[in-house]
Amino acid sequence: MGTKSRETIYGASVRAAAEQAAEARKQADRLACQAWNKRMLAFQGPAQPSPTLGDCLNAGYRYLEVKCLGCNTHQTVALDIIRRRKSTPIHELERYMRCKDCSGVRGYPYKRSHLVALRPNKISAQDPPSTW
Repeated sequence: MGTKSRETIYGASVRAAAEQAAEARKQADRLACQAWNKRMLAFQGPAQPSPTLGDCLNAGYRYLEVKCLGCNTHQTVALDIIRRRKSTPIHELERYMRCKDCSGVRGYPYKRSHLVALRPNKISAQDPPSTW
């Protein structure tokens, strides 16, 4: 005669609670990204505080739209290929953005960029190739 294992007694409720927690984290990340987007689009800043890179990827935002202040071009940068820790805030990526066109004209790395917004998908297929 044996007793029921803890897995059969508590397993379903533990798995259900874990799924609810993951969905709540995803919803919270999505709301944080939407609030940051609205602040950036409505007021053009401030970029701080911003969600982290991991929060954006968890919420489904895969791209960051960046504007070059030198030549006024808008480009999208894929967030899933950026080699930074997932705990890096999005506003810290601004200092690493360099426009290849402006850098080529000036002869040195031109780093004046402005973060525009987070995008869930690439803006359109007709965009020129990324020069960042």
